[in-house]
Amino acid sequence: MPHFTAHLHDEAATAALGSALARAIAPGLAIYLHGDLGAGKTALTRALLHAAGHVGNVKSPTYTLSEPYSITLNGEAVSVIHFDLYRMGSPEEFLDAGFREDFNGHNICIVEWPEKADPVLPPPDLNLFLSVEGVGRHVELQATTPLGIACLERLKFAPNL
Repeated sequence: MPHFTAHLHDEAATAALGSALARAIAPGLAIYLHGDLGAGKTALTRALLHAAGHVGNVKSPTYTLSEPYSITLNGEAVSVIHFDLYRMGSPEEFLDAGFREDFNGHNICIVEWPEKADPVLPPPDLNLFLSVEGVGRHVELQATTPLGIACLERLKFAPNL
């Protein structure tokens, strides 16, 4: 399974990774973010959305479960839907909310706490694991589909060493 690992020394490095991902994403991509509370999942998503052209606030969808954003990729309008499933009580809530329809091959879906919707959540193209490591973070991206592999191949990121 193609993968990428790095040490992110500080919040600026996490934001830089989000910006690099913004240049590598493509319509239809599903990215699942794994990590404990405070690992940087929302900060990374916020940086990705701002680098992809979203102007304005990017809030954590902790209470709304999902927040849609509109960006332009290669001249095409694309919806990025940021999910935070932390407060979901069961996988059925994911289905009842109609979220599965958002995974339609055109939207980009970024999901925090994907395990809360297992096994009804569609499979990811990229799994991104963040863990606290000293004052920084350790990150690993694992591509699981051809779309995810293509994203990793486009990713240009070199953290400060």
